Amino acid sequence: MHVLRLNCTDQPGIVAAVATLLANHNCNIEESSQFNDPFSGHFFMRVVFRPLQEGSLEGFTGAFPAVASRMKMAWEVCDLTKSVRTMIMVSKADHCLVDLLYRQRTGSLPLEITAIVSNHTDLQACSTLPFHHLPVSADTKPAQEKALRALIDTTGTELVLLARYMQILSTEMSRDYLGRIINIHHSFLPGFKGAKPYHQAYERGVKMIGATAHFASEDLDEGPIIAQRVERVDHSYTPDKMQQLGKDTESDTLSRAVKLYCERRIFLHGQRTIIL
Repeated sequence: MHVLRLNCTDQPGIVAAVATLLANHNCNIEESSQFNDPFSGHFFMRVVFRPLQEGSLEGFTGAFPAVASRMKMAWEVCDLTKSVRTMIMVSKADHCLVDLLYRQRTGSLPLEITAIVSNHTDLQACSTLPFHHLPVSADTKPAQEKALRALIDTTGTELVLLARYMQILSTEMSRDYLGRIINIHHSFLPGFKGAKPYHQAYERGVKMIGATAHFASEDLDEGPIIAQRVERVDHSYTPDKMQQLGKDTESDTLSRAVKLYCERRIFLHGQRTIIL
C-alpha cells in the first residue's frame, strides 16, 4: 500500500489527472481525500493506492512528474507498509515514553525506534533500546545539539518526538527539522507557565485541562498544531488528581499525532496543519 501526497494552487482537473494516471498504470485507489483552502486558494490531496501488478508503481511514479510539473505540484509517494524511523527524547517524566513503547510493541503505532535520548539518566531502565545521555546546559547547548544532529543522521531518523523533553530547542534546530519534530505539552485556559502548572490551575479553579501536540518551531509551544484533547474538571480535583489526568491526556494526544504522521495525513501550510 502506498500513499500519494500533493499540494498546489487550486485548478480544474487535479483529481481527474491523478485518478486517470493511477488507473492507466493499474493502481487501485483505496482511499482519497482532498481539501481546497478558500483563504489561500491552495489545494491538498492524499490518495492511498495499491499497485495491482509488477511495474505498476514504477510506471506511475515515472509518469507522474510530467503531471506535477504541468500543475506546479509539490508531491511525494510513501510506502505505508514501512515503519517510520523515530527517535524519542525525554527528561524525567516517563508517561509518554512508556505509552509510545507499548503502542509500538503492540503494533498500533508503526514505529522503528532508533534511539531514546535524554538529558538525564532517570529513564534509562525503561527499555533495552539504545539510550543516549546528552546532558545540556546553557553553555553546552550548541555542542549538545551538534551531537543530537549527528545521532539523527547516523541512525537515519525521520521523526523526533519530544515526549516531555523539558528543554527548549534552538531556533536553528527547530527551523532545520521543521515538520519532523513533534512536541507535547499541557494546555490550560488561561495558560500557566513555569513550575507546578497544575497547582496554578487548581488555585485558579480551572474547569478544563488538556494537551496539545504540535510541530516544534522557534517559538516555544507555538508551532503548527496537530492534535488536541480536553477534559473537564471541577473543584473536587486536587492538583495530583489533575496531574494524573493530564498525563493520560498528554500520552493519548501525542500518540494520536504520531499516528497521523505515520499515516502521512499531515500537510504543513504556513502556521497551520491540514490533516486529511
